[in-house]
Amino acid sequence: MELGKKKWVFADGDLPPHGDSEPFGHEAMMIVNNCNEDAEITIDLLFEDKEPKYGIKLKVPAKRVNCIRMDYPLGEENYKIPFGQFAVIMNSSVPVVALYGRLDRRKDMAYYPIAGFSV
Repeated sequence: MELGKKKWVFADGDLPPHGDSEPFGHEAMMIVNNCNEDAEITIDLLFEDKEPKYGIKLKVPAKRVNCIRMDYPLGEENYKIPFGQFAVIMNSSVPVVALYGRLDRRKDMAYYPIAGFSV
């Protein structure tokens, strides 16, 4: 049974800055591929104050989940997202389920999902 959609948008990306000894938190995108074939993922990033970054390529194997830390280099080209506000537009070759979450240690060590929309 196929689950999910091929297009997802997460509009509230915001990487926290680094603290003295470790980051104040991180963000991650979890992608579930329940299909029988690998998901070829393309990510486009839109920024508040800089030009977009298009075409970051990822792969999620069939019948697997891939948890992608957004503060680590992304995709085949190891693109590093700059700190600050951004949005993620994700396209997949097969239907997937995606969730975006944030761990924020700046106050009460909260983890919470960020609403995404499948299109």
